[in-house]
Amino acid sequence: MSHTIRRFRPTDDVAMLAFAATLPEHDLLFLGRDLRHPRVVEAWQQAVGEGWIDSLVGEDDGRIVASAALVRDPLGWSGHVGEIRLLVAPDRRGAGLGGDLLEALLAIAHAHGLAKLTATMTPDQAGSIALFEGLGFAREALLVDHVRDGGGQPHDLLVLARAMPSTAG
Repeated sequence: MSHTIRRFRPTDDVAMLAFAATLPEHDLLFLGRDLRHPRVVEAWQQAVGEGWIDSLVGEDDGRIVASAALVRDPLGWSGHVGEIRLLVAPDRRGAGLGGDLLEALLAIAHAHGLAKLTATMTPDQAGSIALFEGLGFAREALLVDHVRDGGGQPHDLLVLARAMPSTAG
């Protein structure tokens, strides 16, 4: 299957909610907010509009099948750090879409002059960990019982990080 990668648009809210509804809850734990709620997508759209988030989607036949975001806080103490969030539909994993989105976000991070990138996921997400490690990320921290799923079960979060090449010339 071929896919198209493009910027997340203000008109994508319904398509993003439909995509989020297809994901296992476990995949959403690292986001901090439940992407299946319209107000969360609305806040995301607002942050994109304000320039805090660069967001891409992977599409097949007009249907969102993956989402990637680079979250920055240029006014904070860690303005030199960006956080990457990547979600791929279960039936599209292993097809290279996640890697394509991640490489596109690396280019955007470089254009912003970021010095470091982080990504969080649960430690059992072997495919995601391998993808990030293959692109230079390393395990930096394990946050024990850091998130709870809808049933109240605690889960650990793994933090991966990668230094970015200097943009100074």
